[in-house]
Amino acid sequence: MIGFWFKEAFKSISRAKSSFILSLISTSISVLLIVGSIILIQLSNEFQTNLKEKLNINIFLKDSVPGSSIKEIENKIKNKNYINSVKFIDKDEAAENFIKDTGEDFRKILDYNPLPASFSVTLKEEFVKKTTIDKIISELSKINGVDEIVYQYKFADEVLSFLDSVKKYIFIVTLVLLLISIYIVYSTVKLVISLKHEEFETMKLVGAKLSTIKMPVIINGTFIGFLAGIIALGIFLVILSYLGNLLALKSYFDFVKIYLLMMILLGPILGFLVSAFTLRRINLRI
Repeated sequence: MIGFWFKEAFKSISRAKSSFILSLISTSISVLLIVGSIILIQLSNEFQTNLKEKLNINIFLKDSVPGSSIKEIENKIKNKNYINSVKFIDKDEAAENFIKDTGEDFRKILDYNPLPASFSVTLKEEFVKKTTIDKIISELSKINGVDEIVYQYKFADEVLSFLDSVKKYIFIVTLVLLLISIYIVYSTVKLVISLKHEEFETMKLVGAKLSTIKMPVIINGTFIGFLAGIIALGIFLVILSYLGNLLALKSYFDFVKIYLLMMILLGPILGFLVSAFTLRRINLRI
């Protein structure tokens, strides 16, 4: 019986070659772009996380703050639930950083260090939001001994907003591609059913089981999906190899095995589900 199912499935392919080729190409492209969209979303999320973790709030202290009070201020900052890390930068280190960044040694002109001691603070990812940060800065500013707080959020906010917008468009494109893939497979299965209508009626008259009628069509759709997944996988590996060598992105694709498996499975699963859905109304009634 299983041999009959597969024989009929492949016979359907030979009867509708143009539809088979169109469905194969379209599904391959759709599988590739759907998985590619998911990868772009993950990379975007990772970039956002890294950006948020590296954004610093610089808390400058008053020159009048005694050294004995610095540890107390540091503990007050660390005890805030939104703080990820705190690093103290004394006046000497601030001077060294200034000279390193600007190439100008103010010590040749001034006989004192005008730069204040400070804390370089990073926030937990979930608190890196415009409204939240404004409240955080307001709260930190009230700590006794704090002179000024500097936080370059405008650029980061623009980047994060842009990435959020990009992800929304990626979601929309992915959904559209998925719907197109489903429609193409659905149309192909409908065509196969139409071509085999008389054959189905004959099979009903001779007492064929429902599985005997449906399974060849389901196998046909699943097989098309499997081939589409293999084709998409080959294209993906070529693109991945090219981008990895061109842009040194290999370190970002440690998770690639998961997506290779997803690509292989997505096509057959898509073909199976759509085929089963399309055949749901076929019954043994003559």
